[in-house]
Amino acid sequence: MFYHKKELQYTAKPDKPDPVYAKKLQEVLGGQFGEITVAMQYLFQGWNCRGNEKYRDMLLDIGTEEIAHVEMLTTMIAQLLDSAPVEAQENAAQDPLLGAVMGGMNPQHVIVSGLGAQPTDSAGYPWNSRYTIASGNLLADFRANLNAESQGRLQVVRLYESTTDHGVRDMLSFLIARDTMHQNQWMAAIEELEQQQSVVVPSTFPKEKEKQEVAYSFMNCSEGTQSQSGRWASGKSMDNQSTFEYDESPEPMGQAPSLNPAPHYIHDTPLFSSNNPNEKK
Repeated sequence: MFYHKKELQYTAKPDKPDPVYAKKLQEVLGGQFGEITVAMQYLFQGWNCRGNEKYRDMLLDIGTEEIAHVEMLTTMIAQLLDSAPVEAQENAAQDPLLGAVMGGMNPQHVIVSGLGAQPTDSAGYPWNSRYTIASGNLLADFRANLNAESQGRLQVVRLYESTTDHGVRDMLSFLIARDTMHQNQWMAAIEELEQQQSVVVPSTFPKEKEKQEVAYSFMNCSEGTQSQSGRWASGKSMDNQSTFEYDESPEPMGQAPSLNPAPHYIHDTPLFSSNNPNEKK
């Protein structure tokens, strides 16, 4: 069961309207690594969690908190859009919508949402459920969660640096702090799972079914050998099952591909001899 409290988790009130910044803020609301994505990602991971109540409860805790962040951002965006596009009209053009567009505002904030936030990114692309990951393998999912929080925090920090509005910065500083906690949370959960199983996902696949001769070989497949000095090219493997090797000049191990001609009804390109292009084979 979900229920809603009228008060926000944290204050979301700008010093003054800024419709151009409202467009930017849409990225961390409805973008690939925005709050809608992580809310849905964590909730579906929790709802689909089988047989582990500790992780299920943790996922539902953080997923529900992310809904609160969605509400904070939508509230902030709506206030940043107050009176738009009146100011743009006065400064740019007689047509208020043209003035808004010329000023860098998202015209859909006027046309579609009536000065409200939208489930889209900063370019107006609709939020997509394909951004979310809920595989059922908690270690794989938690690593995806760590990436989402890392990218999300990076974007919020960049947004913080691109405004001088104290009210906006105050709210963003709260979100940045929560992303700090969430990154630490996922790292702690990942470490816990890695200690219980292999660091390689999935840990349940039999080792003998892998091609062991290439399982720990770093292949130099581009010009230069600077990658040889990396931790991934020598020493004990991270799963403690073998030793990394550096293959400076990897040789092909497969056949040269040669495909049979398609049947006539497919109407592919007809085949000709190399000497006479006008002659059919």
